[in-house]
Amino acid sequence: MNNADDVLIGLDPEQRAVAEAVRGPVCVLAGAGTGKTRAITHRIAYAVRSGVVDAQSVLAVTFTTRAAGELRQRLRALGAPGVQARTFHAAALRQLTYFWPRVIGGDAPSIIESKLPVLVEACRLLRRTPDRSELRDIAAEVEWAKVTQIGPEDYVPAAAKHHRTPPIPAEEVARLYDAYERIRRERHLVDFETILELTAAVMTEHQEVAAQIRQQYRYFVVDEYQDVNPLQKLLLDTWLGGRDDLCVVGDPNQTIYSFTGASPRYLTGFGVEHPDAAVIKLVRDYRSTPQVVDLANLVIAKGKSPHRLELVAQRPEGPKPSFADYDDEPAEAAGVARAVRKLLDKGVPSREIAILFRVNSQSEAYEEALSKADIPYILRGAERFFERPEVRQAVVLLRGAARSAAGEPLASEVHQILAGIGLTPSPPGGGKAREKWESLKALADLAEDLAADGADLPAYVAELERRASEQHAPPVEGVTLASLHAAKGLEWDAVFLVGVTDGMLPIIYAETPEQIEEERRLLYVGVTRAREHLSVSWALARAPGGRKGRRPSRFLDGLTGRASSPPRVAPANRERRQVAAPVSCRVCAKTLVAAAEQKLGRCSTCPADYDEALLERLKVWRTATAKEAKLPPYVIFTDVTLQAIAERAPATEQELRSIAGIGKVKIDRYGEAVLALCRE
Repeated sequence: MNNADDVLIGLDPEQRAVAEAVRGPVCVLAGAGTGKTRAITHRIAYAVRSGVVDAQSVLAVTFTTRAAGELRQRLRALGAPGVQARTFHAAALRQLTYFWPRVIGGDAPSIIESKLPVLVEACRLLRRTPDRSELRDIAAEVEWAKVTQIGPEDYVPAAAKHHRTPPIPAEEVARLYDAYERIRRERHLVDFETILELTAAVMTEHQEVAAQIRQQYRYFVVDEYQDVNPLQKLLLDTWLGGRDDLCVVGDPNQTIYSFTGASPRYLTGFGVEHPDAAVIKLVRDYRSTPQVVDLANLVIAKGKSPHRLELVAQRPEGPKPSFADYDDEPAEAAGVARAVRKLLDKGVPSREIAILFRVNSQSEAYEEALSKADIPYILRGAERFFERPEVRQAVVLLRGAARSAAGEPLASEVHQILAGIGLTPSPPGGGKAREKWESLKALADLAEDLAADGADLPAYVAELERRASEQHAPPVEGVTLASLHAAKGLEWDAVFLVGVTDGMLPIIYAETPEQIEEERRLLYVGVTRAREHLSVSWALARAPGGRKGRRPSRFLDGLTGRASSPPRVAPANRERRQVAAPVSCRVCAKTLVAAAEQKLGRCSTCPADYDEALLERLKVWRTATAKEAKLPPYVIFTDVTLQAIAERAPATEQELRSIAGIGKVKIDRYGEAVLALCRE
């Protein structure tokens, strides 16, 4: 790209408006799946390439190392390789480390990766013996207090004011917090919050430091601005020093981290803080089908936020979201596993399927059900990919081999090395052995991809090290199990939202109207993770034979085809009830339950009568259409839909539309072509 205007090619009107707003305060309200990263990277690249700002003067701030790495990668591709894209902590630590010898002197402090070891010592001092889960909750309280700039002496009244529910009495949390801070200072340690505090303090107290940093960075972009906390806002304001070349990007519908101290008021109040700011809304959703987008809009529309965005779907029609209840949690897990298996059999990759839940403890039932069904899975939010023992061992071996690389083909050399630590031609049954195998297989697959581009072993190892620094793990085959919080920022072809009951979503601890609204936004985040297939389910009882006293989440009222009233007791032999209008088999008149059978209009075991030549013509047409549109073939029509068309051979638009899953959008886009094929 030589011309700055080339950067604007391919942007929709709102994205282009963002890219062209290169000066002054800019607030981008970007809904889920609307291309916010695309918009802000093109804005930065356009500003750099048009001479508005030098690349080295830009600081783009994100919340995760991976997001920062993705920004840098996209900016390099857009011709702006010198831009600094970092997390708040990484940017602050870099500055603090650089200026420490000059303004403070002596050795720089050591960084605490986790608060738990220091808190354990604080507990010993105060003769407390909390268990590990309680200790993690105490650490979360200390983090909340520090990011909201609340000291140990003010914790008790502040916790009451903000409706905190600490794991131990607030007075004891305050004492542990105070002991933690004393131990940290005595041992010359800093945690992530202290890094931000010290950086802001050094700039405030040493004007020459502030002047040098502000001379370096003149142009700021902050992603996920709805998740900024008071401490991060303090540092950002200190960096700006009264200037206003600031672009913030966020989605008020996805504010789900208030419990950590994050505040959406910085995003929603940006126009008040900067009266001359340009405010641009991105609402064209390129991720999800109209059916998923409609449900997301309905979920959020029932809330009370005045700042919500209504998404407008841009993708072709897809299947309607399904709602199902089960007698108990094991039955729900087993039912979801069966549904996952059906998707896998249709060709949906396992890495494109996710099961999302409110709390991590819910994962156990799904781990067991998937293992029984011999379906690989990965737990997100557990151990980071590059910190897994087998991955660390593999990287050490690969690094050593790269130093004496003999020029052998990359893929075969990597396979040989990984075979020595457990990579076999076929996967083991399940459990830890399967997880280890999947990790090694991901490394092998990455080697094959790079080998196709001509890379050798040293280049492959360099790519692994770059990915490790950015926490950019290669794709691992397996269904993702994750909490709704951990799923934010991700997307899959198929998403199962499970355990969606009152008391779980909203969680029982959510008491204030603000907390209830945040739980609604959490459901919204879950819905908008799905590209095409979305299933929402709940169990009426916890265990088999238990009292069926649960009810679906109040957030689903009016969305499942019935109100969220206490459920009636189901017959003992009924495991599952689909919430949908009954459809009968056109051959034997039996009520159809499975979605594929409903689409075909007959039982899978009933005889089918269809034109094989027509089905072949439809498949050839679908392949060509998908290739031209750059979409997966199943997005045009699934195999089941094509078979249903071939069986019924519709002659009119009305007959075509009578097939389940074929709505107005698909009729408008493909109806004429399909009917022409049927007439042949």
